[in-house]
Amino acid sequence: MIPPSSVDPGRGDATWRDAVPPVARPQDLRDWIRVLRRGASAVLALLVGVLLILPLRGIERLFHGQRRPWTGPLVQIVCRLALACIGIRWQRLGVPMRGPGAVVANHSSWLDILVLNAAMPVFFVSKSEVAGWPGINILTRVTNTHFVVRDPRLAQAQAGEFAARISAGHRLLFFPEGTSTDGRRLLPFKPTLFQGFLDPALPRGLAIQPASTVYQAPEGADPRFYGWWGDMDLGPHLLAVLAARRQGTATVILHDPIPVAGQTRKTLAFACEEAVRQGLVA
Repeated sequence: MIPPSSVDPGRGDATWRDAVPPVARPQDLRDWIRVLRRGASAVLALLVGVLLILPLRGIERLFHGQRRPWTGPLVQIVCRLALACIGIRWQRLGVPMRGPGAVVANHSSWLDILVLNAAMPVFFVSKSEVAGWPGINILTRVTNTHFVVRDPRLAQAQAGEFAARISAGHRLLFFPEGTSTDGRRLLPFKPTLFQGFLDPALPRGLAIQPASTVYQAPEGADPRFYGWWGDMDLGPHLLAVLAARRQGTATVILHDPIPVAGQTRKTLAFACEEAVRQGLVA
């Protein structure tokens, strides 16, 4: 895990946002060979996944409606294959929750899509702009990401959409920080997000499972190597990760689910934030 002394809680200190990102472009032929080998194999795994998942989803819908008993596990396999192609090792600590609920996690990188999907069957909730990002849109298509528009006028309608998906057995995953970081800190969770979990249309017994995603950079690399934040361009960061001579690791820590009953949006946000923070410094 990340040593406690190296974790910035992120409260009231924005200086890290202006730090120079540790992005190292490919330097020589061997770097570019790694980029091509890893990138081509990962993209192939994702594209094959899309070609398999889309028609299978059509058949699955006939028998199971909105539930995803077939394509959910297939998405996990595809994401695990993509991580293997890139060379990043991962592990999961803890047990995925059973029963109706959602997951909240810290957000460090575009790699979160692969790592968290490899660890458990989830459906990401993301801002609508992400749907058009080159490369990332392949991942969102494979993982059936739920896109939202940041417009208060649509909040009630979107809450109804969340309720429908959770009722269908979908495990929605939210990033309550509202943005990604350099992977070395946790920003305050936004309580407004948790209001949607208090909707009376949601199933009884609903719980929220906090998850901590911890990245260990390759040996000798900047500890922030996998972080993708601020105004960092996706292309250079993607090339830097693919060109790494040796890759690091990712660990997903699943904490005990927190029942929603009797909570407010503020108490839910605080409890989930503290659980995730403990995972980062454990």
